[in-house]
Amino acid sequence: MTLLTTEEYKAIAAGLSFPTQAFIDGSFRPALSGKSFDTLNPATGQVLAQVAACGAADVDLAVEKARDAFEDGRWSRLHPRERKEALIRLAKLIRRNARELAVMESLDSGKTIYDCETVDIPETIHCLTWHAELIDKIYDQTAPASDDHIAMVVREPVGVVGLVLPWNFPLLMLAWKIGPALAAGCSVIVKPAMETSLTALRVAELAMEAGVPAGVFNVLPGGGAEVGEPIGRHMDIDAVSFTGSTATGRRFLGYAAESNLKEVTLEMGGKNPAVVLDDAENLDRVAAHIVNGAFWNMGENCSASSRLIVQKGVKDALLERIYAHAREWPMGDPLDPVNRVGALVSKAHFDKVAGYLGKGPKVLLGGRAKDGFVEPTILDVSDREAKQVREEIFGPILSVLTVDGFDEAIQLANDTQYGLAASIFTANVKRALRGARAIRAGTVTVNSFGEGDISTPFGGFRQSGFGGRDNGIHAHDQYTQLKTIWVDLADDGDEAVA
Repeated sequence: MTLLTTEEYKAIAAGLSFPTQAFIDGSFRPALSGKSFDTLNPATGQVLAQVAACGAADVDLAVEKARDAFEDGRWSRLHPRERKEALIRLAKLIRRNARELAVMESLDSGKTIYDCETVDIPETIHCLTWHAELIDKIYDQTAPASDDHIAMVVREPVGVVGLVLPWNFPLLMLAWKIGPALAAGCSVIVKPAMETSLTALRVAELAMEAGVPAGVFNVLPGGGAEVGEPIGRHMDIDAVSFTGSTATGRRFLGYAAESNLKEVTLEMGGKNPAVVLDDAENLDRVAAHIVNGAFWNMGENCSASSRLIVQKGVKDALLERIYAHAREWPMGDPLDPVNRVGALVSKAHFDKVAGYLGKGPKVLLGGRAKDGFVEPTILDVSDREAKQVREEIFGPILSVLTVDGFDEAIQLANDTQYGLAASIFTANVKRALRGARAIRAGTVTVNSFGEGDISTPFGGFRQSGFGGRDNGIHAHDQYTQLKTIWVDLADDGDEAVA
């Protein structure tokens, strides 16, 4: 996609009309309480719009409409080809409105327009199209049985699903969840993060235009206590898929246990290691991957490479190249396509991230924070219990730890409560595979930073994840139930009725 100028993006921003009401049963409507909240541009602090602040009554209404839609089969029993065609139309409408959505996403989240245009929007479209095309290509099974029986194993949509989104990738995480959920035939209640509600509301409107029936796709903006908890506790929601912090994920397990034991899938935090051994080839390329892993999306990424574990023989040479590549990540106005680092999503989050700077580990690069922006920062950390090493910062801060050899590197990589993602850089294939097998993480990349792609499952070990995976065919598992249908063919000796 060809990028525009800053002035052109600002002109698009000035002409935007923001969706501000909840989307329930195919139409926009205010919160039943009449309440609203301000959504801000984190780069300027200015109010973008006042958005409906939903509550438990709105959750009840949305679930009622979603249940009606599910039970009458307007979507759940629609022919797979028709569901596929509707989702492909939705992907095409997103493509047609891509610039509007990219600017809206940048304004609402502080993300750079560069990322919104080149990553988030294209990947959102690709995700929806991929899951749409999969709808009529996932086959049910038969199990081996006797000559007198047929055993069928079939998938059925789980029902009404709560989808609770994070604020770091509002559109893309929406696609990761509605893609397989809608493909499976479920009705969904989407709770976007309070900081970033606008694009989810706009996509719901486009879904109606694409032919997704009323009641199937509902969006409820609002706070965690007001909307998230009622979703988690609702007795008529069959499953919840949550992406966000580990602390909040724990609550959803509690809500399920205290209500109807709904299925829960959690994709949560990470403190992800990038292990660089002294036989790594092409240190310039390694450095580029490290910088991208640490600073992409301002480090507001659960799979960010926040710990560089480097063998001491290669440390100085690697850091020299990392400094050079970090200079290619300018920070500033998110609507300037030159900038690669934008504003953190909120003042509260800025204050949290800025709190990891100042006293403590030696600053090798950056270290300044002001007015919602935090510079890409590299810290040299000797204390392996330092909070910069132990805690998920969710900002553009890379901690460098030095090790003597392979075994120490792997031990340190696993010295965390998390287990979402990891990288290992080495020219030795056996060491690469040994390391990848030994590191306890849901995704391990070799000689690169990444998360796989739409075809590979994404999720974590330990306190990074629970109950399932996003992406790939495996994502459909969290939105379907397996049913066994056992047919007895035994001849009972009676003659067939003519």
